[in-house]
Amino acid sequence: MVVLAVTWMAKVGHEADVAAVLGKLTEHSRKEPGCAMYQVHRHKTEPRRFFIYEQYKDDAALEAHRAAPHFLQHAKKDLPKFADRVEGHLFEPLG
Repeated sequence: MVVLAVTWMAKVGHEADVAAVLGKLTEHSRKEPGCAMYQVHRHKTEPRRFFIYEQYKDDAALEAHRAAPHFLQHAKKDLPKFADRVEGHLFEPLG
């Protein structure tokens, strides 16, 4: 199992745009065969901050996600128009 935790900060006034793009990305990502979980969260007190928690069955599944047409469109082209990627971290479970 591979876990990716990513934080995006919407540009001022573009919170709804970010939510819409992340909604499309979520819909397609959850259909990937190697995706175990794809969940977008919005910060409770900072509405511009979005957090994505992703689980993939292995590194190959994560790489397939990163090469998927919907990822290239939504995460690489659309999302940066409305938000800045603050951080991204890869994790693997203990034990």
